[in-house]
Amino acid sequence: MARIAGIDLPKEKRGVIALTYIYGVGKSTAEKILDDCGVDQNLKVSDWSDDQTGKIRSYVTEIKVEGALRSEVQLNIKRLMDIGCNRGIRHRAGLPLRGQRTKNNSRTRKGRRKTVANKKKATK
Repeated sequence: MARIAGIDLPKEKRGVIALTYIYGVGKSTAEKILDDCGVDQNLKVSDWSDDQTGKIRSYVTEIKVEGALRSEVQLNIKRLMDIGCNRGIRHRAGLPLRGQRTKNNSRTRKGRRKTVANKKKATK
């Protein structure tokens, strides 16, 4: 099993797909990594030689992935919250950031519905 950037890549998958298991590596980045290292994209991880795995591992160490990338993203969010810009305020309130409406949707950001009791109407 190939272990790259602290992640065990699945042996039975193609190299392009397996590299996307690393946080910060998408499909296009995975294709670029394999092209630059001279590895066939359709080759399964189990068929990689030790030399090919070493080349890929050394290439990935130059890219910001996994823990370093996660911490950078968290620092960027914290910076937005500290300066008090609109995106930072929306992060703090747990609301969508990019202009989406919140009346009907946005359940992913807001969480489960909290039912609010109605006041009874005053009778005349």
